Amino acid sequence: MITMNDNNNPIEHFQKWFYEIDKNHPEEETNAMLLSTIGLDGFPKSRIVLLKRFTWEGFIFFTNYNSEKGKAIENNNNVCINFNWNISGREVLILGKVKKIAKNLSEGYFDSRPEASKLSAWVSHQSDIISSRTILENRLKKYEIKFKNKAIPKPKYWGGYIIKPSQIEFIETHELQGYKTVINYKLQSDYNWSKKISYTRINN
Repeated sequence: MITMNDNNNPIEHFQKWFYEIDKNHPEEETNAMLLSTIGLDGFPKSRIVLLKRFTWEGFIFFTNYNSEKGKAIENNNNVCINFNWNISGREVLILGKVKKIAKNLSEGYFDSRPEASKLSAWVSHQSDIISSRTILENRLKKYEIKFKNKAIPKPKYWGGYIIKPSQIEFIETHELQGYKTVINYKLQSDYNWSKKISYTRINN
């Protein structure tokens, strides 16, 4: 369990920024995050995924466990996520370890999705190469028939992950003043967070 005090609370800091940006900059895709993993070939790989919720324990997203990122996570669960909110001049960089969330939590979220999204989880095998769009269309027809007038269950290969952070860095650009504020939180061995504030000049 992560413990925090009022001054060193990175999740509270993230929550404040997230809701400020979501309210004041609707043009931003606030929950879009760049997820970086170490691929099976040893090279880092990044892709955009959507943050679905965050708690005091970490940051949750959902995907196909058999996708490239799912296989990378199974092999090496050290990951990095980045929120780059350009319009607001803010950025958050998070390092941590990722693991699957409980099956019932994944099922609960899956049940809340629209029917089209549920069918998509059955139809689309992420990272697989297909020869034509017709294959996807035929798969869709197959599952539409299979689940007609039935509850659509969560596929076994689909579910959620939680990223439990060990370091969270908040960067705010002050364009007119020509500098950035960097606030870095690190999780300590006693499960409290340290906090360091620094300032850097903007290179023009």
